[in-house]
Amino acid sequence: MDVTTVFIVVGGIVVGIGASFSGLGGGFLMVPLLLSLGFSAQKAVGTSFLGILVISISALVAHNKFANVDYKYGILLGLGGIIGAQIGARLLEHVSTENFKKIFAVILIGLAVYVFVKK
Repeated sequence: MDVTTVFIVVGGIVVGIGASFSGLGGGFLMVPLLLSLGFSAQKAVGTSFLGILVISISALVAHNKFANVDYKYGILLGLGGIIGAQIGARLLEHVSTENFKKIFAVILIGLAVYVFVKK
């Protein structure tokens, strides 16, 4: 195994812990990781979704064991997410990697401020 492969696997472990613990999905960690490895914004986002799919299935199984899953609302969120995902993927095709990094940073900062000041 080369260093990049080890880095990706260790990154996946960290993302899996963070996603399962916080419910943030993992993309907030995985996308910057992939960007730092030289992926384009489009490939980083697409690749992170594959990783998130695998992590999400595992996290769902773990949370289900503790009866922490509301299937009705989870499915409804997923159905809305299907539409949003199609729109988002098409929008991303028109954004450069450099502009994506700026937009992504603003979103992360905005979420951080919201979580920090929310009572």
